[in-house]
Amino acid sequence: MPAAHDDGPRAGRVPAAGRLGVLAIVVTAVLWGTTGTAAAAAPTAGPLAIGAAALGIGGLLQAAIAVRPLRAAWPVVRRHRGLVVLGGVAVAVYPLAFYSSMHVAGVAIGSVVSLASAPLASGVLERVVDQRPLGRRWVVAAAIGVAGSTVLCLSGAGAAHGATDAAADADPGATVLGVLLGLVAGATYAVYSWAAHRLMGAGAGRAASMGAVFGTGGVLLLPVLLLTGGPFVTSPSDAAVGLYMALVPMFLGYLLFGVGLASVRPSTATTITLLEPAVATVLAVLVVGERLGPAGWAGLALLGIALVLLVALPVRRPTRS
Repeated sequence: MPAAHDDGPRAGRVPAAGRLGVLAIVVTAVLWGTTGTAAAAAPTAGPLAIGAAALGIGGLLQAAIAVRPLRAAWPVVRRHRGLVVLGGVAVAVYPLAFYSSMHVAGVAIGSVVSLASAPLASGVLERVVDQRPLGRRWVVAAAIGVAGSTVLCLSGAGAAHGATDAAADADPGATVLGVLLGLVAGATYAVYSWAAHRLMGAGAGRAASMGAVFGTGGVLLLPVLLLTGGPFVTSPSDAAVGLYMALVPMFLGYLLFGVGLASVRPSTATTITLLEPAVATVLAVLVVGERLGPAGWAGLALLGIALVLLVALPVRRPTRS
């Protein structure tokens, strides 16, 4: 099995698989960009219920479609069970922290902290744990992407995520709590991306790695869903939202995310998904009719520049799936 690719400056030109991986993650970001608007259509479902339904059901579906690959890769998965558990716990914590952060501190702050901290956490994992150089181009792209995402969300366009932002005027204590929850979300997002990528590099394959990590996370989220998912039973509209969140942005989105992780490093993948608030903003402008100010357009432009830099990153051959 060839080694996982490297974003280092001497790695050569981007192969077709690397470009396909970037495209898969871009589509993932587009799907994730619809989650806030969808969640707003289920006002009686709290953030814990939304998060548990989305990644709980989505994670179990990831495992269901990977039964055969999991059986074939079981020796590798069992040998790296600590990595699977770590990734699964991160999958379970991420949606609870992410949606709670936006609920407590407001969509703009929750989105900025959660999404902007993820690529930074991924970079730290790769540099400290894997001892792999990040490359100057990634550092520049990540800085531009984080800046663009921050400008976009704080310009007020971040509210296009669609949540009813009753926490926008939250007290300082709520804001601090929301920021802390956002940091937890960003860190866990980075951890499960890194864990799945590491399993792929160990020889488990793409489908088995995603099925093991997200299936574990889905199982851990089931008790939360049982305790908080009452609105999905009593309200058909809430149930429809829960199914959409589980099937489209989470199941299909993470299926594509796994395709991307097979040929793109987690630090690059999490940086590309900074496009999520940009997608949510564009949808709000085109569909809802919201207006985007100069700061918002500047944020979109910065995200576009970051994406161009990431697409141009040199990439070695991907791991086999």
